[in-house]
Amino acid sequence: MLTIWGRANSVNVQKVLWCCDELGLAYERIDAGLQFGRNNEPGYLAMNPMGRVPTLVDGDFVLWESNSIIRYLAMQYGAEGTLYPAEPKVRASADRWLDWALSTLQPAERPLFWGYIRTSAADRDTKQLAAAASEVEKLWRVIDTHLQGRDYLEGNTFTLADLVIAAYARRWFGIVELARPSLAELERWYVGITQRPGFARHVAPALT
Repeated sequence: MLTIWGRANSVNVQKVLWCCDELGLAYERIDAGLQFGRNNEPGYLAMNPMGRVPTLVDGDFVLWESNSIIRYLAMQYGAEGTLYPAEPKVRASADRWLDWALSTLQPAERPLFWGYIRTSAADRDTKQLAAAASEVEKLWRVIDTHLQGRDYLEGNTFTLADLVIAAYARRWFGIVELARPSLAELERWYVGITQRPGFARHVAPALT
């Protein structure tokens, strides 16, 4: 059985849990990070020197970095080309969104998420949050444009690209204080993704 270290309200842990559901994989999850601690203990740091979550343990194989973990799970346990396309051009295109999520989307949306969800209303910097929302909106417009004429981000089926981007879309659509523009293609795609059982189980719960 797989072991996944990490708290359930971490977006990066959610990606891994959702991926396991898509692949029908059994796992044990162990709380770690933030209020649960453990991620700075010597035993954890021996597995993951970054001291972050998630960490995957599969027998004697240990892996950290969420997008690397879901790629591994799809290649190791998924039917060929299902979540992680086999055709090189489609795979590279899907990989592009996984990389973009970590290099561009997550750094931009993190201040917005923390400012609204993990900061009390009295302590919020409204000007900073408005600026952050403007930047994140530009990124979702990129996705909205890309989705024109597409059911999924890449190829004709749900892939890791959709899984990763949808995990962050949950935050965008879940912050009730945001005045979001109407982005029809993004909203259509997101509504479809929310119907997947793994999303409903791991990503849809209240933001905390």
